[in-house]
Amino acid sequence: MGIQLLVSAVDKDAAALVRQMHIATEAVIVNQCGRYGYEEITVGGHRVQVFSMPERGVGLSRNTALLHAGGDICVFSDEDIVLDRDYESKILKAYEELPEADMILVNVKVAPSRRTYWNEDIHRINYRNYGRYPAYSITVRREALLRANVHYSLLFGGGARYSNGEDSLFLKDCLKAGMKIYAHTVCIGEEVERESTWFSGYHEKFFRDRGVLYHYLYGWLALPLAFRFLWVHRKEMCKEVPLRRAFAWMRAGVREAGKVRGKDNGSR
Repeated sequence: MGIQLLVSAVDKDAAALVRQMHIATEAVIVNQCGRYGYEEITVGGHRVQVFSMPERGVGLSRNTALLHAGGDICVFSDEDIVLDRDYESKILKAYEELPEADMILVNVKVAPSRRTYWNEDIHRINYRNYGRYPAYSITVRREALLRANVHYSLLFGGGARYSNGEDSLFLKDCLKAGMKIYAHTVCIGEEVERESTWFSGYHEKFFRDRGVLYHYLYGWLALPLAFRFLWVHRKEMCKEVPLRRAFAWMRAGVREAGKVRGKDNGSR
């Protein structure tokens, strides 16, 4: 099996990024930098393809990387991830241990304030526990993903109309397509802490966008789960915005998504 990194980057020097991330396998880097271009970098006998493009959007970036991918196992990553020197062998070993897995979600160290998950044991991913995982945790058999015909949403994520949630939607679609997804305890790297590219505070847009996302993730359960989300995180998210107002904004987002989807269905 061959490992191939799929890296989303913005305005980066490709050669410097390869060194910074400790890339030591085949890789595809999509650099959103205001121009079109292509170059190749050789690292230890491995080819790193660099595609430059002016269009913005993390979903578009990841789909573009997938379009050019050719590795047996694709590993999603971001420009702020520093990989362990032995990341390749760690990932290969995980797939040897889980030969039935189409996708394995691995650990990456992040600052405690940004951590949404940490795998303490090996377990199956299902509809109850898929929503906490970011793209840089995802490794996947390329052929399985092609058979599932799943791609990233262009509506959600940095540079898109709605702030975030593209990773959860991607994993939901993979589950819906019948892919076998596992979480593994192996850790392959560490995130370099930086300012968020999408989060700017708990304001109206944050809650509205979250409401839109909940509609796409949970359907008719969107509103009760939205209230549960706010209640659980009220001490952090509702310091300046009352819970009632935050819920009203999330409810407006749920309704907005329903109207948009209804128009789309009516035009088909």
